[in-house]
Amino acid sequence: MYKRPTRLESMSHRPMAPLWPVAVPLESMPLDVRAARNQLVEKLRNAPKASAPADLRSYVGSPVPVLGLTVPTVRAIVAAFAKEHRTLGAGEVNALADALWSGPVFEEKSLAILLLGRYEKIIDDDSWRLADGWVDTATGWGLSDGLASGPIAGMVYAKASRFRDILRWTRAKNIWRRRASTYALHRFVRAGELDRPFQLLEKLLYDEEFWVQRAVGTWLRECWKKDRRRTEAFLRKHARGLPRIVISVATERAPKTFREELRRKH
Repeated sequence: MYKRPTRLESMSHRPMAPLWPVAVPLESMPLDVRAARNQLVEKLRNAPKASAPADLRSYVGSPVPVLGLTVPTVRAIVAAFAKEHRTLGAGEVNALADALWSGPVFEEKSLAILLLGRYEKIIDDDSWRLADGWVDTATGWGLSDGLASGPIAGMVYAKASRFRDILRWTRAKNIWRRRASTYALHRFVRAGELDRPFQLLEKLLYDEEFWVQRAVGTWLRECWKKDRRRTEAFLRKHARGLPRIVISVATERAPKTFREELRRKH
């Protein structure tokens, strides 16, 4: 026969409220983008300087002021941040990277680039659009190459459709976007997958801008390290009219006789 529980029995089945506040893990809390950005910038400005800002700015060809920090120092700041924030979502990473990129100094922009790279496994199509939007203003080889060979190269390698995007960059008016298209090949070349690198580099072989020419030479040299025979055949095929700097850089590791052969055909 059903027996109605007493009031005391009913209360004994109810979940007990905690006697003290439950601690929420810090990393599970939504990121305060503004506070995180300010904290990272403060660490940058308090970090030891390795060289005179003017010297470093000249070296990396930076159009923006430089604090004078080494790359390992900036990487260490990002690594420490990532260790404390292991569970960020793509939206939080993108928002923080965007806030850092808008900063006035070289190292803040470098932090933005390194941040996208650090969270490579979770970044998304919005991350791609964000990085794409930085390319034209990432002027100077320091920013341009870091952006293109870092997070952009990773995103291009991860999603085949993005290769079509960097192919279009080879026709851009902005020289840094054209240069970035070559550095975005980094992962393909490193993996020894040279079909796409040769397809893209062929479009820029006779580019008139020095910084693009030098980049083309650089990535042909890296291709040569992976497949000497194929790269030499490619250079022989296109030797006529090839800029001298492309030949010089592309053949840095090649025999002197091969370099002279290309220059004669040039």
